[in-house]
Amino acid sequence: MLRRSQSAGRRLPRRAAAGRRSFVSTLRSLETLADAGAQVSVHVVDLDSHVHVLAGDDHVTMPIAGLGIVPLLIEVAAGFADGSLDELEIAERTAVEPVTTAGLWRHLHAPALPLEDLAVLAATSGDPIAVNTLLQRVGHERVSARIESLGLRRTALLDRFRDERGPDDAPHVAVGSTRELAGLFSALVNSQVVDPAVSAQVAEWLSLNHDLSLVAASTGLDPFAHEHDAHGLLFINKTGRDRGVRAEAGVLAGPRAGIAYSLIVCFDDLSITHRLRAHDAFRVLGVELMEYTH
Repeated sequence: MLRRSQSAGRRLPRRAAAGRRSFVSTLRSLETLADAGAQVSVHVVDLDSHVHVLAGDDHVTMPIAGLGIVPLLIEVAAGFADGSLDELEIAERTAVEPVTTAGLWRHLHAPALPLEDLAVLAATSGDPIAVNTLLQRVGHERVSARIESLGLRRTALLDRFRDERGPDDAPHVAVGSTRELAGLFSALVNSQVVDPAVSAQVAEWLSLNHDLSLVAASTGLDPFAHEHDAHGLLFINKTGRDRGVRAEAGVLAGPRAGIAYSLIVCFDDLSITHRLRAHDAFRVLGVELMEYTH
């Protein structure tokens, strides 16, 4: 059941208290989805006060699709920093099985790219071939060890991207909980993931993300150029999409406040109406995050 933060008995800073009151529409939207049979999970935390201003089933592990590649990006950045990976090492596209359902690299003439370019493709567009190539180079074991070192107990990168999932494949690319994912993004912008240099590198990659169609639709940011917003918005995010799955985590900071958030919705993708209803919930959250930070 969706719930407000259980810290209601504490006296909150005026800004945080106002922010809590402003999430009524988000709660209503998510409860409508839940009543219709969707599974929803949300977590929002204030970056300054660390108050959990909104929480609902945030401990539940759910599929998160491409959002789950963030730990891979962290491990890649850590490898660049400690020298175990070479940013300019060339990786061949044919080294992994093709994925034809999504991605940019499959449309490019370049048959090989350096690892750092693959990290940019993975962060900006979730390119599945780039992700699979990085995952093959780094290895699941290193990514799993990094997830454990980060203290993430309900988050896992289970498998590579595939055109089709058979009975012997993992059922999802990745799973996670909104509490852990919001906390991970908070740690990134606070330079607490591995070390400040790794945190800054991953945050820089994620700041280039082109998918601003869910929560970020309410920011008015340019999907292709939003690193230096004229109105002082700081924004990084990563989304995940699969059949019946929409997930997003990120950080939004404005003149009044900074917030880390995560929202996952799993729904029956039986019609375009079902899908648009799920998307609307993300955009309602986006509007109220903008009100909180501005």
